[in-house]
Amino acid sequence: MIVPGGSSQALAAALSAELGEPLAAVTYDRFPDGETYAAVPEFDAERAVVVATTDSNDAWVELLQLQDAVREAGASEVVTVLPYMGYARQDRAFEDGGPVSARAMARAVSTGTDRVVLVNPHETSISDFFDVHVTVCDAAGRLAEPLPGDLTDPLFLAPDAGAIDLAESACAAYGRGETDYFEKTRHSGTDVEITPSDADARGRDVVIVDDIVATGSTMSEAIAHLNDGGSERVFATCVHPLLARSARTKLERAGVERIVGTDTIERDVSAVSVAPVVASAVDAVEVA
Repeated sequence: MIVPGGSSQALAAALSAELGEPLAAVTYDRFPDGETYAAVPEFDAERAVVVATTDSNDAWVELLQLQDAVREAGASEVVTVLPYMGYARQDRAFEDGGPVSARAMARAVSTGTDRVVLVNPHETSISDFFDVHVTVCDAAGRLAEPLPGDLTDPLFLAPDAGAIDLAESACAAYGRGETDYFEKTRHSGTDVEITPSDADARGRDVVIVDDIVATGSTMSEAIAHLNDGGSERVFATCVHPLLARSARTKLERAGVERIVGTDTIERDVSAVSVAPVVASAVDAVEVA
């Protein structure tokens, strides 16, 4: 049975259809003192697949409650799908006495599940923080599906060297094109400097591919640079469209043709579902 977190209801429904498993009815509530409450009153299955994007602190608490609820209802196996794992970028202590928040969250999740599925975590090494089996799946190829079929000499461009695999996945799924990346220097959480790549983007349609767009600073600077350099259309694509603060406005002002994201974080730009990729990962986990 597929059990949706409040932030992953559309993805959970899509995954239910992919796997042919029923979608559980879930109730979400909040007590007068601010405490959240999530329950699965009609759960009746041996396996629970809890699908919960943790894009807020409340979502983390809700996930832990859903894991406990299905165990209480008699689930013999719990698989937890984290389409987007909040705190994943806090994978080290930033100062003496600071927490490794990704590790703390992973340990908490591990207490209530048998297995975990992650979708394009910012650092794959965070899978080591879990105390249970983890399957990491790549959904970057899904970003090619909503793109126009008539891209002109397409260039799939990663915003830095670390994301080149994502660009290559999207390019391969599209079926043609070239890949390259920008050099990026991060000065702070919002101050990012990029330098031009070696690829000539003049007269070409460019697809920028990243794992996450948070504040939009990196992506908007890349879009503006490409437009100034004579590119044709520039598409901004990402697996996780967090789009915090004024990120959407930054991208639009930079001259983006279209923003494409998946439903790991459900936004109006979530043009394609990761359900097929997650379904395959869940099945792989089942036989592991």
